[in-house]
Parts: sequence; structure tokens; C-alpha cells
Amino acid sequence: MTHFPLPRTDLPTPALLLDVAAMDRNIAAMADYARAKGLALRPHAKTHKSGKIARRQIAAGAVGICCAKLAEAEALAADGVGDIHLTSPVVTKNGIARLTALAGKIRLSAVADHPDVVRSLAGSSVTVFVDVDPGKHRTGVTSPEAAVELARAVAGAGLTLGGVQYYCGSEQHITTFADRHAAIVGKTDYLQTVLAALEAAGFAIPVVTGAGTGTFAIDAELGVLTELQVGSYIFLDREYRDCELAGPSFEQALWVDSTVVSANTPGMVTIDAGLKSFATDAGVPVPMSGTARYAFMGDEQGALIGEDLPGLAQRTTLVPPHCDPTVNLYDCYWLVEGDTVTGSWPVTARGRST
Repeated sequence: MTHFPLPRTDLPTPALLLDVAAMDRNIAAMADYARAKGLALRPHAKTHKSGKIARRQIAAGAVGICCAKLAEAEALAADGVGDIHLTSPVVTKNGIARLTALAGKIRLSAVADHPDVVRSLAGSSVTVFVDVDPGKHRTGVTSPEAAVELARAVAGAGLTLGGVQYYCGSEQHITTFADRHAAIVGKTDYLQTVLAALEAAGFAIPVVTGAGTGTFAIDAELGVLTELQVGSYIFLDREYRDCELAGPSFEQALWVDSTVVSANTPGMVTIDAGLKSFATDAGVPVPMSGTARYAFMGDEQGALIGEDLPGLAQRTTLVPPHCDPTVNLYDCYWLVEGDTVTGSWPVTARGRST
């Protein structure tokens, strides 16, 4: 059993570190922003997969949270989160049974993009959202006409139509604000044709949910979304640090500590954080200090290359390239205040991808 507080240098590495005070300031900044804009805030828990963090977000003003997968929602519901929106479709017989059971325990909404799925939910208390494809063709109905057909299926199944989900994931990391703004304006123009078709068919749409850390300020300006599904703002990562973000300023609150395990080659040291320590979909992590650059060296190791390098057995701290899948690689967050570890929190829904 670990006894706190303890020196940060006593932690075995690689270690996922969380500055709770910085995270809480990020949570408050987004909650204040949404409140000032008259928007509901429903943060995406796929970023942190933590019941403790979800409850902090709700206490700060969020109406509930989003989950990406059903097992993630089940884990967070078991950890005391009572209002969840599921952003990915559930289609199997077993999945529908689990979804129905979960809806009997908490306030639950879920997306659908096919009438057959809607009909399979008949008799449940799940609130259904029409998932609209913004053009990536990952999930969602692909035309205004298909949105109306799905809404009619919801009514025919005796279910509650909660609204529309419209998440422009591909646009979140467009580097320049001007290019991101132009892309979202075009996407929002299409969304309005879907909403107009639903309204013409007699359907009230109480909630239009979407956005992310890269676009929430743009979506707030455009005034079509009513609810923000922001996620990474609580931590930040290298991808978002590289973007020109708008709205309130957020602090880096998540890092990975690692240790130099070999220093035999001039201009390079090897650290104990490799492919199993960082998500690899968004490039490489970035050292928090110095001028060295990181390179993956295999499953267990990475390299720091340059002239300003730590020595053997010394620590180095890195910013993850993509926070969401990086968090999923760890069992817990180590809570830090400077060089002191004050506690740990489990990553509640780690690996819950079914």
C-alpha cells in the first residue's frame, strides 16, 4: 500500500501524472464559459475515463457527461455518475439488453443512425438522439431525409427524441484558427439543413449536441449547438498545444514521467517510456523542458535526442501527443503538487471498450 505524501522521484516510471489544481481551473473555466454563453455543458469522459473527474465536472455545472462506449458508461455509472449520453451506436442484441438495463438505473441517452436499431429499443427508457454524419462517414445518417426517417422511427417506437448529435471530429485539430473556423462554418450550414428538415416534418429538437476542445468557441459563436461535448480541455496534449485555440485559456495538467535507463551513445539517451506509454496516432510526445526531441524506440523504450539531455537514472517529463488514448494505457493517475505526490485515482473505465 502506498503512503502519501511521497516524493515524485519515488514513483516507478513510466507514470501518468495529474495536477488536480490545474485540472480544476480548466474545469471551472469551461463551465464559466458555457454558462456565460447560455450553453449546456456535457463533457466527454472518454478523455479521462474517471468517475472522480466526471463528478467534479458535474459539481462545477455540467449537466452530465458523455461516454464513447457502453462499457465505459457502465463503469462510470457504477462509480456514481447518474446522467450519461452515449455518443457511439449500440447495435447488437447483447448491447441493446445492456443499454436497456443501464437506462433503468440512470438518466441515459444514446445515439442511433438506423431505424432497425431504434425499433430494437422500443419499450426501454433510453432517450434517442439522431446521430448526423458531418461528412467523415464514421457514423450518422447521411442526409436530411434520413434524419427525418429516423426521427419517425423514434416516434413509432414510443421513444423520446432527445435531439441531434453532430460531432465534427476531423476538424478539431486543424492547426490555424482561421482554417478551423471556415471548416466549421461550412459544416454548420449543412447541419442547419438537417434541423430545418426535422422541423418541417414536425419534430421539435430540444438539444443539438456536439463540439470539442478545438471548436467549442466557434460553435458557441455560430449559435446552432445547444450543448458542448468538450473533452481534452481538462488536460491538454501536444495536439491541442499546437492548435490556435479560442475561448478561455487552459493549462497543461497531464504528463508522463519517465527515467533515463541508458546513456551510452553521444547525443542520445534511452528512457523507459515507449509505445506502451503513449498513444501513437498523433506523433510523438514532447519533453516539458530542454531542447531534446523524442523518438519511439520500441514497446518499452523511447529516445531523447539532442545536446541538452538528462543523465542516467534522472527523470524527464513529457506531454502526451494525444491525451485520451494515452490515459487508457494506465491503471491510475498519480496526483502531484510540484515534486510531491499527494495521492492516486484509478482510471475507472480503463480498457472498457465493449
